[in-house]
This record gives sequence, structure tokens and C-alpha cells, in this order.
Amino acid sequence: MNTRGLGSQLKDSISVSELSASSPFGNHDILRRGFSCVKNELLPSHPLELSEKNFQLNQDKMNFSTLRNIQGLYAPLKLQMESKAVKQVQRLPFLQSSNLSLDILRGSDESIGFEDILNDPSQSEIMGEPHMMVEYKLGLL
Repeated sequence: MNTRGLGSQLKDSISVSELSASSPFGNHDILRRGFSCVKNELLPSHPLELSEKNFQLNQDKMNFSTLRNIQGLYAPLKLQMESKAVKQVQRLPFLQSSNLSLDILRGSDESIGFEDILNDPSQSEIMGEPHMMVEYKLGLL
């Protein structure tokens, strides 16, 4: 048995499962997702958790309805089209996108929030191979 050939086959073959948060055997990855609990998957842990998850969506709905009442139907439709166009523009999959233009449209570019301080993408622990991530995004893998 040629161990040199086996080692090169193992090193060259990288599965797509490394890009996902689950382990290669389909188990729950504790290091990336934490401990799993069936109760947490079924029900929110706190009554305000659902409200906080949908805060931006609720805020946008309220702003659009106010804008519609003041300026008519055209203004919220224009803002929704602009935000949809801005969301489509992204960097390469292995680079973090700041979405500055989306923050400017929403009016949240001048506020400092929790995610601005504790969600630094340069300190992210998950980094994949750039070529593989682009091929995965394009559907070549």
C-alpha cells in the first residue's frame, strides 16, 4: 500500500460539509453552535426574544406605513426597490460585506449598536478556502 498516494488524496479532497455548521457525519457541531436543546428549538427562551428577532422588520413596516400615509404609495415602493437592489450587491463570499449603503437607506449609519462592537468580522473564527467558497456560492460544487 502506497501511503504517500493516500496522504495526497486525503489532503486534496475537501468536502463541502466543512462550509456548513454541521460536522461531516451530520452531527451537531458543539464548537460552532453550542449545546443543543430540543426545548430551545421549539419555543423561544424569553417572550421578548421573538420581538427582538423581528425588530428591524417591524420598524421597517412602521416606517413604510407612515411614509405611505404622508407621501403616498410611491415613496415606500421606491425605498423597497432601492433596498432590494442594494442587498444584491455583495463582495466575494470569503470577504465580509459591511452593507454601508443599506445602513444609509435605513438611517442606521449614524447609530452605534451591539453588533457594531461585538460582531467584528475580522475576528471571526470561521474562515474557509476562498476558491471553494466561490465555487460553492456559484453552485459548481
